[in-house]
Amino acid sequence: MTSAPALRIGTRGSPLALAQAEEARSRLAAAHPELGPDGAVETVVIRTTGDRELDRPLAEIGGKGLFTKEIDEALLDGRIDVAVNSMKDVPTWLPDGIVLPCMLEREDPRDGFVSPRASNLAGLAAGAVVGTASLRRRAQVLHRRPDLSVVLFRGNVNTRMRKLGEGQADATLLAVAGLRRLGMDDALTSIMEPGEMLPAVGQGAIGIACRAGDGRALALLEPLNHLATLHRVTAERALLEVLDGSCRTPIAALASLAEDGTLALTGLVARPDGSEVLTAERRGPVADARAIGIDAGEELRRRAGPGFMDALE
Repeated sequence: MTSAPALRIGTRGSPLALAQAEEARSRLAAAHPELGPDGAVETVVIRTTGDRELDRPLAEIGGKGLFTKEIDEALLDGRIDVAVNSMKDVPTWLPDGIVLPCMLEREDPRDGFVSPRASNLAGLAAGAVVGTASLRRRAQVLHRRPDLSVVLFRGNVNTRMRKLGEGQADATLLAVAGLRRLGMDDALTSIMEPGEMLPAVGQGAIGIACRAGDGRALALLEPLNHLATLHRVTAERALLEVLDGSCRTPIAALASLAEDGTLALTGLVARPDGSEVLTAERRGPVADARAIGIDAGEELRRRAGPGFMDALE
C-alpha cells in the first residue's frame, strides 16, 4: 500500500513550469530532510485556461490570471498544498484565502533576443517580423523600431522556438531566466539590457503560494524565501497595482538592490503601438519597497493621464 505524499506541489505542465516546480521540490528537500525520499513530494500538473487557448492574445481571453486560475482553485479546495508560479504570471491581486509567502532567488530578469537574421534588435532589416505575445515587448520594440512588424507568438518556449525555426518570424524575445532554467542558453543570440527592453514585473522570479492560515505550509516555505527577491518584486508589483496592470497594459518594471540596502526602481508604461513611452525612477530604503513602487506608479498614472490609460484598454 502506497502512502500519501507529504506535500503536493501544483504547477502548469509546460517544460519550464515543470523545471521550476522541480527547483522548488529540490530546495524543499534540502531544507526539510523528511521531504527528501522518493514519493514524499508529489508534483500535480494542472492545465490552465491560458495553456488551452493558444490562438488569441491573452488580453482577449482574460489576461495573465488565466495561467493561475485553475491552480488557485486546486489550492483552495485542497487538491494541492502549495503552488509554484512564475511571478510575472501572477495576477496583481491574489484570490481570497491565498497568500504568497515565498519567492526563490531571482534568476536574470532580462529579456533575450533570439534570431537567425541579426545579432540584436537594431540589426534587423526594415520590415522584419518580430514574434511575441507580450504587449510590453511589442510596445517597446515598436517604440525603438517602428519600421518592424510584430506578430502574435503564443505557446511555451519550445513552441515559440519552433515557430521561429519555421520562418514565421525573423526574431522573437524570450526571458533569459526561462531559457537558462531549460538549459537552452545557447538559443540566445544576445541579451537585451533594461535600457533597451525593460522586463516584465517579477520576471525571473519564482513564487510559491499556499492557503492563508496553513501553518505547516508556511513553516515549510519560510527557509526558502529569498528576501532580496521578495523586496524587489514587492516594489515592482506595487507599481503594477497602482496602474491596475494586466495583460491589456504594456507595463514594465525592474527593481535592484545595492549593497547598502538601497532599492532602485525603474517603471514604464507605454501605448500599445509604441508611439509613446513614459518612465519613472525611484530610490530609497529597501524597507520602503512597497511605498517606492506605489510612488513610481502614481507618477506614471499622473503623467499618462486618463486618455493615455484608456488607450491601453
